[in-house]
Amino acid sequence: MSITNIYHHKVSNIKGEEISLEKYKGKVLLIVNTATECGLTSQLSDLEQLHEEFKQEDFEILGFPSNDFGGQEPRSEDQIEEFCQVNYGVSFPLFSKIAVKGEDAHPLYKFLSDKAKNGKVSSKPLWNFHKYLVNKEGFVVDYFLPVTKPLNARVKKRIKALLGG
Repeated sequence: MSITNIYHHKVSNIKGEEISLEKYKGKVLLIVNTATECGLTSQLSDLEQLHEEFKQEDFEILGFPSNDFGGQEPRSEDQIEEFCQVNYGVSFPLFSKIAVKGEDAHPLYKFLSDKAKNGKVSSKPLWNFHKYLVNKEGFVVDYFLPVTKPLNARVKKRIKALLGG
């Protein structure tokens, strides 16, 4: 099987509209599974800060709410969007709630977590706020565990390197 990039995947945004990830071609992406009732939920603030810092440089964060871990995302899409905007000022794109692990995992997450499919990373989300780093060509190049904060020096260094800085 040939290794492909993320651009052949389609996802639904938080409003339920289907979009192709090809929309993000040419951008460095940080793809994160989120939850609003997790001990790590405050990372939304750091993610927004990271988004603000690099958004002028072809960088985007894609947030995928998931209720896979401890039932920590019980809200509806509308409630998730409002919670993230009101409490954390989130302006990066949020998507419809999906499964990120197991048999029911969204095809995007099956791709992100399986080295046989993405060619680089073998790391299934262990909890909320697992982060995948994707280069401008749409290939998965790294991942960061949930406890790794978005403003961590290693995260920022990897993003800067992919942006050519």
